[in-house]
Amino acid sequence: MQRLVIFDLDNTLVDRQSCLEDWISVFSSQHALDDHARAHLLQSVRDRAYPETFEAIRAQYGLDPSPEMLWRDYCVHMARSVTCPTEVLAGLSMLRRTGWKVAVATNGATEIQTAKATRSGIAEHVDAVCTSEMVGVRKPEVAIFEKAAAACGADIALGGWMVGDGVDTDIRGGRAAGLRTIWISGSRTWLGGEVAPDHVAPDVHQAIDLLLSTVS
Repeated sequence: MQRLVIFDLDNTLVDRQSCLEDWISVFSSQHALDDHARAHLLQSVRDRAYPETFEAIRAQYGLDPSPEMLWRDYCVHMARSVTCPTEVLAGLSMLRRTGWKVAVATNGATEIQTAKATRSGIAEHVDAVCTSEMVGVRKPEVAIFEKAAAACGADIALGGWMVGDGVDTDIRGGRAAGLRTIWISGSRTWLGGEVAPDHVAPDVHQAIDLLLSTVS
């Protein structure tokens, strides 16, 4: 099996949830939104946010800024807020130095996902960043994994690994693409049914250590 690993971005390599909660707090204060509106905002952007999401948000709350301005401010805030731990960046570099092809496959708009990967330093430590908008298909569809592998010069037919926190998007999707999988559990228990990951790691740093030390 070739040394190929594809990582999820949000809540795997970066902590999107904390940054999202911070954005909601700032946005709600700026526009004088109540707690009910804050909960609705979280629901609106929890999975992924696109420019059209902010058309609906603007209409819902009668906001003055244009949807384009709201989207731009959101992108700036999220890109500025996300970080990737230095030990994870070092681990990504070590993977590449030891012969691994390393890609990121993430659902979401190219503008914001690449901004997060760049500002966090991830883009400098991987071979390719592949977004669903860029390739026209979302995880768990097999095609996005194929395109992510191809983007870093690998052939997914030769196998590899998918690392991510999503049960359906990352683990089931990765398995469907013929990849072995590492599930980033956080504090969760696997409840994914009959399709189980090959390994479980509490965080991506330990997943990288697993790839480097025990996976051949």
